[in-house]
Amino acid sequence: MTNRITQLFGIRYPIIQAGMIWCSGHRLASAVSNAGGLGIIGSGSMYPDVLREHVRKCKLATDRPFAVNLPLLYPDTEKHLQTIIDERVPIVFSSAGNPKKWTPLLKEHGITVVHVVASSLLAKKCEDAGCDAVVAEGFEAGGHNGREETTTMVLIPQVVREVGIPVIAAGGIGTGRGMLAAFALGAEGVQIGSRFVASPESSAHGLFKQAVIDAKEGDTRLSLKKLVPVRLLRNRFFEAVKALEDRGAEGAELLELLGRARAKKGMFEGDMDEGELEIGQISAYIDAMKPAADIVKEIVDEFNAVNAELGGQRL
Repeated sequence: MTNRITQLFGIRYPIIQAGMIWCSGHRLASAVSNAGGLGIIGSGSMYPDVLREHVRKCKLATDRPFAVNLPLLYPDTEKHLQTIIDERVPIVFSSAGNPKKWTPLLKEHGITVVHVVASSLLAKKCEDAGCDAVVAEGFEAGGHNGREETTTMVLIPQVVREVGIPVIAAGGIGTGRGMLAAFALGAEGVQIGSRFVASPESSAHGLFKQAVIDAKEGDTRLSLKKLVPVRLLRNRFFEAVKALEDRGAEGAELLELLGRARAKKGMFEGDMDEGELEIGQISAYIDAMKPAADIVKEIVDEFNAVNAELGGQRL
């Protein structure tokens, strides 16, 4: 397939691996890129020297394009930007902030810029800021989520209608059928996170990977809405948050419970009781650990098979 996304990134398949904190290091990013998609290093959980190490190791592991996800609210954003520029990272996926501030600098250095949004209004602002594409991420997604709680199926056509730049769909997508549905809604690529968590190359803790595989329908909930909405697997920490929210606790009290490094404790260190376990609704579909290359191939094969099945149907 050739479209604006494959041409923009120089990749074979319009499949992008999400830059997830504590899960997306150089091993996963290079594996996805080598399989024909676009791998992304998640810098939000990395110190500046750690990001530089991962970028360099990714370069050694693949000769294909890869990206860095850069949360713009990260305390060391400027240091990360300097690493990205110094190491000539070709593509940046920014999130959690205003892309207008840093997009011009990145573009000056020939870097392709994509920003993650949860509304068509924000997507339009990204286009005006000079972004090359947007990721439109629906309510089903793992990790931090939009306050609008708009589902992917509703969000994608609205964003496609409002902007002229390519749209990448995210949130609840983990199969070839899901990818084909996103394309039917007007997307030209998909960003997939949860499916790649359950891979050997993911840097997530083994216990977290198994929890993702074991997850059933209804096991994730959107939480911490008075801080930054985040989709979590249910565990003891989630229940503590829910108890506070049910009695009307304000942000300060929730922030005290959240504390520091709660996500690291869960996803990276494997504390399944007290850790913050960020994952998407598609986790209920995931039932096995598979190498990243196999995941990409499975999605591509299913996309092609279902597309061929539907090709002859008429209403």
